[in-house]
Amino acid sequence: MKRKGQSKTSVSAIFFLSILVIGSLFICVSRVPAADAEDAQGIVDNAYATFTNFMSDQNYTWLHENLKDARALLIYPQIIKGGFIIGGSGGTGVLLVKDEKTGEWSQPVFYTIGAMSIGLQIGGEVAEMLVMVMSDKGIDSLYASSFKLGGEASIVVGPVGSGAKQNAMADFISFAKSTGAYVGLNLEGSVVAVRDSFNEAYYGKEVRPVQIVVEKQVSNNGSAQIREGLRNKAK
Repeated sequence: MKRKGQSKTSVSAIFFLSILVIGSLFICVSRVPAADAEDAQGIVDNAYATFTNFMSDQNYTWLHENLKDARALLIYPQIIKGGFIIGGSGGTGVLLVKDEKTGEWSQPVFYTIGAMSIGLQIGGEVAEMLVMVMSDKGIDSLYASSFKLGGEASIVVGPVGSGAKQNAMADFISFAKSTGAYVGLNLEGSVVAVRDSFNEAYYGKEVRPVQIVVEKQVSNNGSAQIREGLRNKAK
């Protein structure tokens, strides 16, 4: 025979256990596994496809017209957002920095982006994202191991729509879309971090962002397509 309050206690226990399990899964996902060169090249290739998608979409005319003013680009082929009760978002992408003197773009540097939010978020959302880096402060922040958007550096959502006009002033300007439609993905408070395992896999040795971008110690021919695409479009 069941005692009064037993069902409530069981539900509470299950709810608490669910929180622990979901939290553990989030922690496990946050611990980035080892990468290999094929995985890394796949991200570079997908980043180029994402860049091409944005540049061929007439809803992003502001981006097309102002890309030449970007100091660097962060390109994330896939941002996954969603979850139940505890929701997180994140993905892996690449940074390429423009040489202001030559107009050439650097070798790619791999970065993760992630955020955690508390709330009722049943279901999920997958988006691709492009972030214009507009200032020296923005670039310098990316050379750290990690930093928080909206904290150390400001970020705004870029204007969208054919013929959009806006003076978007910030260290970072973001654009995101999902299945071809605009997505207002709020990145305030998101953490951007260097993904060392992918950088090591792609270049064959441990290497830091400054060594890749500034000192040019390493290179990979697999980045030729995306670098050429950026050079042609960001004139």
